[in-house]
Amino acid sequence: MRKTISLLLLILCLPLCAQAKGLFIDKLTVGLQEGLAIVDKDNSSLGWTLKSNENGTYQTAYQIEMRSLESNWKYDSKKSLSSDSQFIRNIGNYSGKYAWRVRVWDETDTPSEWSPEAVFIYSPTFWEGKWIGAITNKDACLPEGRKFHGSELKNPEVKKAWEQMDTLATKSIILRKSFRADKTIADATAYVCGLGHYEFSLNGVKVGDGEFTPLWSDYDKTVYYNIYDVTSLLQTGENVAGVLLGNGFYNVFGGGRYTKLQIAFGAPTLRMKLTVKYTDGTKEEIFSDDSWKYTFSPITFNTIYGGESYDARLEQKGWDKPGFNDAAWRPVVIQEGPKGQLRPQMAPPVKIMERYKVQKVTRFTTEQLASATLATKRTIDPSAVVLDMGQNLAGFPEITVRGKKGQKVTLLMAEALTDEGAVNQRQTGRQHYYEYTLKGDGDETWHPRFSYYGFRYIQVEGAVMKGERNPRNLPVLKNIQSCFIYNSAEKGSTFECSNPIFNAAHRLIEKAVRSNMQSVFTDCPHREKLGWLEQDHLNGPGLLYNYDLTTYIPKIMQDMADAQMPNGAMPTTAPQYVIFEGPGMDVFAESPEWGVTLVVLPYMYYERYGDASLIHKYYRNMQRYVEYLCTRADNHIVSFGLGDWYDYGDFRAGFSRNTPVPLVATAHYYMAIDYLRKAAKIVGNIYDDNYYYDLSQKVIKSFHYKFYDPKTGQFGTGSQCSNALPLFQNMAGRQYVLDHNNERYDGIRSWVFKNLVKDVEAHGYRLTTGDVGNRYLIQTLAQFGRNDLVYKMFNHEEAPGYGFQLKYGATTLTEQWDPRQGSSWNHFMMGQIDEWFFNSLAGLQSVPDQEEWKSFNGIMINVGKGQRAGYKKFKVCPQPVGDLSYVKASTRTLYGTIEVHWTHVNGEFTLHLTVPVNSTALVYMPGEKQPKEVVSGKHTFTCRFPNAVSQAQ
Repeated sequence: MRKTISLLLLILCLPLCAQAKGLFIDKLTVGLQEGLAIVDKDNSSLGWTLKSNENGTYQTAYQIEMRSLESNWKYDSKKSLSSDSQFIRNIGNYSGKYAWRVRVWDETDTPSEWSPEAVFIYSPTFWEGKWIGAITNKDACLPEGRKFHGSELKNPEVKKAWEQMDTLATKSIILRKSFRADKTIADATAYVCGLGHYEFSLNGVKVGDGEFTPLWSDYDKTVYYNIYDVTSLLQTGENVAGVLLGNGFYNVFGGGRYTKLQIAFGAPTLRMKLTVKYTDGTKEEIFSDDSWKYTFSPITFNTIYGGESYDARLEQKGWDKPGFNDAAWRPVVIQEGPKGQLRPQMAPPVKIMERYKVQKVTRFTTEQLASATLATKRTIDPSAVVLDMGQNLAGFPEITVRGKKGQKVTLLMAEALTDEGAVNQRQTGRQHYYEYTLKGDGDETWHPRFSYYGFRYIQVEGAVMKGERNPRNLPVLKNIQSCFIYNSAEKGSTFECSNPIFNAAHRLIEKAVRSNMQSVFTDCPHREKLGWLEQDHLNGPGLLYNYDLTTYIPKIMQDMADAQMPNGAMPTTAPQYVIFEGPGMDVFAESPEWGVTLVVLPYMYYERYGDASLIHKYYRNMQRYVEYLCTRADNHIVSFGLGDWYDYGDFRAGFSRNTPVPLVATAHYYMAIDYLRKAAKIVGNIYDDNYYYDLSQKVIKSFHYKFYDPKTGQFGTGSQCSNALPLFQNMAGRQYVLDHNNERYDGIRSWVFKNLVKDVEAHGYRLTTGDVGNRYLIQTLAQFGRNDLVYKMFNHEEAPGYGFQLKYGATTLTEQWDPRQGSSWNHFMMGQIDEWFFNSLAGLQSVPDQEEWKSFNGIMINVGKGQRAGYKKFKVCPQPVGDLSYVKASTRTLYGTIEVHWTHVNGEFTLHLTVPVNSTALVYMPGEKQPKEVVSGKHTFTCRFPNAVSQAQ
């Protein structure tokens, strides 16, 4: 009887124990960060991603449990009826360390299993500790200012100022502090800021896997620190904290090697706090103070631009471990420290992300050696060999070498070779090199810590390759690799199609983006390493399709806010390490196409993630920039800037030649106003919305009066950028009565577009746009349904085009469409086609809340300006074009990964689509005007659609 009752109870309880349709929680985030999240009160919302084995699953409720890891505080939300799985308010107490978990209910009101716990730490607004190092800034006599660059560095007064600087301020040092922990440790957290960059170790073990930590900033405004959970690294008894410091962008000097600029925020410095909590409830705190000691590190030279030298004979074994005798070390001095506000680093660190091996080894003849010495302006050692590593990248070599004490190996890198086959740094900054002096203790493995370069080739001098003849008894290079460093923001996409040029172009762009995805999006990884801003918004959609930029873009916004001038002007670079002044240089100081990033990027972030926090936080900055442009406008025309930089023609690219600078500048002035209006709606400022609407109409009116020719139906010079830019901005299709002759223009949008098409055809289906105009040309053609033209423009192996770069042997996107023109071979500014791969070929688009559709030549075009809520709802509008037979693409959203795979064979179009749980897709099949709405799961659609050949007929 008991068995029968037990069995009956078990059967009755089964539905209560069932898991929701295979629904489970895939990952947890706090402040949009996975893993150990570092958050503050403004960036601590909770989120989770769901997965299911069945179609049609969605969340109807959730329950959150949270507990403090430092007290008895606990929280239970109970069952909350909501489909929201992102941006859930965090109810933590804004300090300390917490663990939390969540479960959800599906549409059948069945609960999922609890997720594993995730841990997050609230960053303190202030933490104790002194800035410590080897010398104060006052004693170092550091030059002040941000004008030390280019020819200015040759100025006798400038040279004298830098020569008077105490060289102690440029030295890499190591610091140590011994402390005891004599009770059972429950928890330990370290707060570390080492400038310019640092490596932190506890008991001889490096903490974290970041390189060039912390991320760069304007150290007069913002200084980033890192938080580490170091509980597992401490031991009962003696412990030792060790820190290695290098210069980075905090302290850039020449030192006889290449430098783009020189700037001194201060001498290398450390601020640190270590909190140790014991199981008995007590705690102990170790601070950076005058009880620490320091000495010189084995790094005898380091600059971010010029390279690094390391003398392994200076290593002190066990210096960061217990039991080391530091009697010969010096007491640190208390330093002034940087002026900027301490902020927690929430963006991902830069890491060694990939490694490449030697693909080819080349040696010099005697004649080549002599000639290459002249070409490179340095004496090349007869032992030199050149290694082709197969991939251009940003990073440094790592070597394993065996030899005698005191022998030196020299490594030079470049992305190009001279005619003789030597590494050629002429276009990318010379001399940049690394030196390693052996300690003579078996196999020695080393790589630089505080400098990197853009390179494919490595020239090794002073060593022989393993297995080679060695008559001079040189060190033997047993292994060498290229270490590819870039920001560890996660890649969340795939793209592949039947066109090999497009596939390879996507890879070119990816490697160039990653090479320049450091603490900021740099222009190149060698010559400048500066955060030129235009590429952030002009390539923004492509970047957002491909990478998780949830915490990276907020860091860029802070850089821009720090760089904004008191009058509202936005410099072209952020952080602004150099101020461009003087004849021929002031044009680079500010440009609307660059500065508009401050206004556009927060909205792109909102479109992608549905997170308006950046718009709210930086609304006043955005407004101040628009107000500044108003002061620079003459009758609403802005006439300064770089225009369509690097446009294409039968000339060496550089300053805009095809399109008037005022046309481009004014269009971006209008763009800034238009985006500010969108921001005003989001923050609920109706007055600003109306005010900037009126201003935008005045700008368009003046724009037409100044640049539109009613006789030809073209803007400006009629160049591709001249016509595409106002079309893209919806500045061409509106109806206005022009004051100067009272003419009324209707439908000029259609006329201008036809002229744009004619120009593309007249140039043999080749572009003439540049860094700025490329995106507007591609996207305008796509919006008007002419993806076939985009396909023709890039499906070839001629310049301008990606195919020519591939044919030339490029492995990253080059600055010039024709790499033979020189300049950098690792820029991503021309990578705007990536956006087209995803939003047109794959058809992945966010959905505006309010859409306005108009017919153009029988094609429905979305001209809406609605707000978007970040891919919880999205469109799939694939565009079969040319001879493409398939496209596969995926992109990861906050709700999961969207996957698209379509095939187009013999007129039959088949679409396979994966929709994340808690998302909805509107599917527009080719040739069909009405969408099919589908929810989560895997779906397949088919239709008849003529191939490109049939369409042409």
